[in-house]
Amino acid sequence: MRESTGLNRKDFCKLVHIPYRTMTEWELDNRHAPDYVLRLLEYYIRNEGLMVKEMSEGGGDSEKEAT
Repeated sequence: MRESTGLNRKDFCKLVHIPYRTMTEWELDNRHAPDYVLRLLEYYIRNEGLMVKEMSEGGGDSEKEAT
């Protein structure tokens, strides 16, 4: 999901107020972001016009979409 914005991890974390370490753990698949957080992030990214690359729709692994 972060990659759809074109932002690096540090800038994305600042934008959405998620600790850098948390985002790193999600992206390395050491921890999993709660589904509601992923839905809120996707909603925010889409509605703020931050998406530069289209995200895949449904059927994907929610944890993988955190990247």
